[in-house]
Amino acid sequence: MSALRVTSVVGARPQFVKAAPVSRALEAAGHRERLVHTGQHYDAALSADQFQALGLRAPDVNLNVGAGSIPQQTARMLEGLGALLEAERPDWVLVYGDTTSTLAAALAASQLGVPLVHVEAGLRSFDHRMPEERNRILTDRLSDLLLCPGPSSAAQLRREEVRGRVEVVGDVMLDAVRAYLPRADPAVLARLGLRPKGYALATLHRASNTDDPARLIAWFEALAALEPEVVLPLHPRTRAALERARPEWLDAPPAGLRLIPPVHYVDMLALARDAAHVLTDSGGLQKEAYFLGVPCVTLRRETEWTETVELGWNALAEPEGLAAAVARPVPAERPPLYGDGEAAAAVVAALEQGP
Repeated sequence: MSALRVTSVVGARPQFVKAAPVSRALEAAGHRERLVHTGQHYDAALSADQFQALGLRAPDVNLNVGAGSIPQQTARMLEGLGALLEAERPDWVLVYGDTTSTLAAALAASQLGVPLVHVEAGLRSFDHRMPEERNRILTDRLSDLLLCPGPSSAAQLRREEVRGRVEVVGDVMLDAVRAYLPRADPAVLARLGLRPKGYALATLHRASNTDDPARLIAWFEALAALEPEVVLPLHPRTRAALERARPEWLDAPPAGLRLIPPVHYVDMLALARDAAHVLTDSGGLQKEAYFLGVPCVTLRRETEWTETVELGWNALAEPEGLAAAVARPVPAERPPLYGDGEAAAAVVAALEQGP
């Protein structure tokens, strides 16, 4: 078959991780990919540094949308992506996950009649207050090809009677974990003075946890009360929220909680692999914890990755219930939920079938 022309749109750190194995699989199959970075994440620690750590080539296009409200960012992305797609008319526009960048690319592709493929389709938290939930639902409705990480997300799409073709390909993040875990150097623990299983790893960045100062403070106090010590790489959104709520904690956080700068993906893998627990409001880190066999607590009222909760490897918690969730027993079994680590090749095979 002739080489496909694929425009892949990314904008946030988790999408760079997902794109890395797919970009390599596209190249290996002889297809032509144009990688477009919207600039949704523009902080170097969450953007340029991540490309370098992943060994991912620099984006072919960076729209540099920068900061702004969600409507402002979406409008700037639509303008840039619309002009680019109208000029290039690729065979596919490929998007990942549930970010503002994902929805903007889906809207632009749909308006121009360019076939759209959504990797990580069919996930639902059923909390429509979350921008991510709205983004993923709208993207799924617009997509021509919906590629699911597991059977439950495919079943959800069939219940919703989406118009596009639905396939289960597995989770490309498992591909990434398997590819990068051998490079996850434990030296990052030594630099931070940490012992394997002698700390918990936390992330906290969602608007629902950071925008309300009282809720942010409650989470920080709950994390600080745990044993062992909690290490938290500080996301720029969380740093800004902390500057408003408790600026003194940036230099002297509560005892038991250590704040560190953001780390690149490979170092984050090392920290997650050797942690006693993972505590996070990130969707991606929940799965990575499962892949690595590390008990997880999701710092939210809901999760898209319901299978991990049903099996007991993940638990949902509010600040007042965090300690009990951490203390729960670890399951004995950890069955494969999201494929065999060959999802990127399955993505390419699905694209080759056409819309």
